[in-house]
Amino acid sequence: MSAKSMLITGGAGFIGTNAAEAFIHDGWRVIIFDNLSRAGTNVNLQWLLDRFPAQCEFVRGDIRFDRPVLNRLAARCDAVLHLAAQVAVTSSVVNPEEDFEINARGTLNVLEAIRQAPVPPRLIYASTNKVYGSLENVALVRDTTRYRATAMPNGISEEQPLDFHSPYGCSKGAADQYVRDYNRIYRIPTVVFRQSCIYGPHQFGIEDQGWVAWFTIAALLGKPVTIYGDGLQVRDVLHVHDLVRAYQLALENPFVMQGGIYNIGGGPENTVSVLELVYQLEARLGTKVAMAFAEPRPGDQRIFVSDVRKLKWDLGWKPEISPDFGVETLVQWAHEHMDVLQPVLYAEPALEESQHV
Repeated sequence: MSAKSMLITGGAGFIGTNAAEAFIHDGWRVIIFDNLSRAGTNVNLQWLLDRFPAQCEFVRGDIRFDRPVLNRLAARCDAVLHLAAQVAVTSSVVNPEEDFEINARGTLNVLEAIRQAPVPPRLIYASTNKVYGSLENVALVRDTTRYRATAMPNGISEEQPLDFHSPYGCSKGAADQYVRDYNRIYRIPTVVFRQSCIYGPHQFGIEDQGWVAWFTIAALLGKPVTIYGDGLQVRDVLHVHDLVRAYQLALENPFVMQGGIYNIGGGPENTVSVLELVYQLEARLGTKVAMAFAEPRPGDQRIFVSDVRKLKWDLGWKPEISPDFGVETLVQWAHEHMDVLQPVLYAEPALEESQHV
């Protein structure tokens, strides 16, 4: 019996690299589809090809333009993990048309490739907590180092109304809903994960996206960081290995793959504010992090904590890696890869945003 095949769009990105490794260990053959435009993707891709030469195939392409290639690949696969995206709110504000073409049009291309396959593969779509907007109506209490939403102890559930705020929220939200409707109309097996703050190894974090890794790498290199807002913003952080475990469980569960939508993050037990992460890094590294403050960015949520109870009920999933341990492992990985991280992330001129989650 031949191995199952998975197509991972944006597969040389941070989440894609970790997912590819995990699914290969599970016996899958993985096809990485990526345009390699984001910083660090060439490094991640080489790591995968060196480590899994027989189980990993690379196809260079772009979800906006390469429909015939997507059609051929989807027809070969049992599952698609769709991670390719424009991932920064700031970039979407500067160039909303490109943001739409990548996130909305690109996702429609992926869906159409799946729909036209002789046997449509199962689809996991990586959405975002930004589909809920800035959550300005959530009552907050301000503490010394963080905001707290005392009226929502379990976090934001899937019942929270959608409220796209920023071009990025609009494009990802549109794609989110297209994926859901392709299950209803065309019976394609799909699941949507509305992801909170994901972090872990292979993350070439940048200022506009991947802030946990960005702050960690900056602290190790002695570089300054800019905090947009007051630094009390809170996120429920989730280690990428916990996220990938949810992907694995979803593919094993036919009920979940029938148009399921799930908020996924660290939940109320795994939260950290921007300032708290800085203080944690300073204590861990024994050094001060140079900070500057700037105005909040468009659509920024002062607090987002995922209500993960639905995932627990349906899949028996819960986060297992604490932020303390997770950040410790991220520091270790970043320290071991400084020779790669420094020239990639601090190259001049700055590298462009691209299509990876």
